[in-house]
Amino acid sequence: MEYRNLGSSGLKVSEISYGNWLTHGSQVEEDAAIACVRQALESGITTFDTADVYANTKAETVLGKALAGQRRESLEIFTKVYAPTGPGGPNDSGLSRKHIQEAINGSLQRLQTDHVDLYQAHRYDHETPLEETMSAFADVVHSGKAHYIGVSEWTSEQIRAGHALAADLKIPFVSNQPQYSMLYRVIEAEVVPTSEELGVGQVVWSPIAQGVLTGKYQPGQAHPEGSRATDAMGGADMIRRWLRDDVLTAVQRLRPIADDLGLSMAQLAVAWVLQNSNVSSAIVGASRPEQVMDNAAASGVTLEAGVMKAIDEALGAIVVTDPSLTDPQSPRKRPVNT
Repeated sequence: MEYRNLGSSGLKVSEISYGNWLTHGSQVEEDAAIACVRQALESGITTFDTADVYANTKAETVLGKALAGQRRESLEIFTKVYAPTGPGGPNDSGLSRKHIQEAINGSLQRLQTDHVDLYQAHRYDHETPLEETMSAFADVVHSGKAHYIGVSEWTSEQIRAGHALAADLKIPFVSNQPQYSMLYRVIEAEVVPTSEELGVGQVVWSPIAQGVLTGKYQPGQAHPEGSRATDAMGGADMIRRWLRDDVLTAVQRLRPIADDLGLSMAQLAVAWVLQNSNVSSAIVGASRPEQVMDNAAASGVTLEAGVMKAIDEALGAIVVTDPSLTDPQSPRKRPVNT
């Protein structure tokens, strides 16, 4: 496993991190989830990403159990705040001072730690003044409950405004967590250049496009039983947009490229996002330990210019690049549990 700085900070993170968005507490049993975390540790992964909203706080609890007994100083634990948790009251979501202060305490309890290494705004909160949000994050950092702050799916303008306030408040704003893969490249035009200027690194999610880039979904064929596409609790709604025959046909054109390099399709996908120098870490998830092993093997892989060009030619026009797609990720009204 190789390690990179998180943005321009001095914090080192494993360039492949383990996330439990759609698995722990929902898609897989706790024993299997813990086995995946143990395999991640054995593979050299030291960076673990979660959020309070995942499985309505259960994912944090499972991760806390899985990491119990590990040397805390050898881990980088990330979590997030914004989306609704609990019964879904009016203050159970968002980035108000009230919710941030209450959410960090709940996360620390569930994760069985007295601090997280990175505390992230899971989306931009249009109903809370940015000054209030950043001031609350400053209190979290200055109280020792988080070392660094980051955001997720913020636009370049929002990142710039938040970073300026963070600088005034003397807190390290070091990361953004966007969706990024061979198929979905909307951050490249605006978010990445702004982030490079400000010293903000990308911690990217869904580098394998919810499993589509593994090649296991075949055009014109039924989806594999037990796969994410057939599991309503495992993200079937999110993966649906990639299950068009034109997308699946294009993905199959990547197979000979991966074979020539001696890589699995998943390894090729993870290695591709790591070629972007603004990417600090790529988050991978798993429901089985062998998936963790396969993904971790992408660390340190260099894809030559000819390979990158061949990937672009294979995928062609199905690649999504529109930078305006980041803004709708943060709703104008806070989401609530129903």
